[in-house]
Amino acid sequence: MEAAAAHLYDDAPRVIIWEMTRACALACRHCRAEAIPHRNPEELSTTEAFALVDSIASCGNPIVVFTGGDPLMRDDIYKIIEHATERGLRIAVSPSATGRLRDSSLLELARAGCERISLSLDAAEAEVHDAFRGVKGSFERTLAGYRSAREHGISVQINTTIARFNHLDVDRIAEMLAELDIALWSVFFLVPTGRAERSEVLDAAETEEVFRKLYRLESRLPFGIKTTEAPHYRRYRAQRIASMPPRERPTTIEPPWQRVPAVGDGKGFVFISHIGEISPSGFLPYVCGNVRDADLLDVYRNHPVMQRLRRPETFDGKCGVCEFRELCGGSRSRAYTMTGDAFAAEPTCVHKPIAIAEAV
Repeated sequence: MEAAAAHLYDDAPRVIIWEMTRACALACRHCRAEAIPHRNPEELSTTEAFALVDSIASCGNPIVVFTGGDPLMRDDIYKIIEHATERGLRIAVSPSATGRLRDSSLLELARAGCERISLSLDAAEAEVHDAFRGVKGSFERTLAGYRSAREHGISVQINTTIARFNHLDVDRIAEMLAELDIALWSVFFLVPTGRAERSEVLDAAETEEVFRKLYRLESRLPFGIKTTEAPHYRRYRAQRIASMPPRERPTTIEPPWQRVPAVGDGKGFVFISHIGEISPSGFLPYVCGNVRDADLLDVYRNHPVMQRLRRPETFDGKCGVCEFRELCGGSRSRAYTMTGDAFAAEPTCVHKPIAIAEAV
């Protein structure tokens, strides 16, 4: 299985995150981009953006997410979405909960062909969420944006950043979201980069406890749960399923969790910055090329950093010998930001691989 899995994501990325701009009116405590109030004049132009859309279309049928900053800070965002839709791409947009997130802008997104937006809710209380996002009223704007999106036929994904300030409130956040008509809950485990502080990152035991809560919630919520920068939740989940009596195992979802490798940094996933830089992730400082003078697909397939990220058997520490290395592989971004080595072991995982346990 491992030999086949190693090549599953070699050909093309499955998910492309495109940072349309770093401009944003919020001041979120965890912001990777350290967003700024105004647009950078070096951002990709409309013409360059159209050319990049054409390049992305040659990658097959990836999921494309327009993010930022706040992508609504670009006046040409609707034209770019429309062009991408005409090229057959599936487009999601991740706007910020500012004054630009109004009913008219969501109507324009729908008309342009946007299929989904992702909005952030990090607490069940407005005061806690607003403090984390750095702007009073962000919580209510998010809910208003959610309602407008659903009225215009756009599906909504909710993103929640899990850190020390809210990890004990996972159940309460889930209860709040259960009252909404959302398509997916994306639970992002903090990576300490940009404005994010290392002290806010959960330790391995705390992370495992959040995994336990998410696993229990899966069967109770009317929408799916996925984790971001926590591929070791797949390890946790596979272990829980394997421990169940065969007749009780959820066979409808077991095979993918046991056999399909995780999409991760440079492994089915690529990040394009506001100035065209190509990286395996927005959290990894490896610039592997620039769309202004390099072919996106060629960089993804052939850059040495991208290639190694798709070979977890080359990782250092316990991740490289772990029996779950294809299914999981650990967060390469968190490994880098906390150890200085993108190929080091995941710092927030409690699991001891069989190979290490047997060697003791």
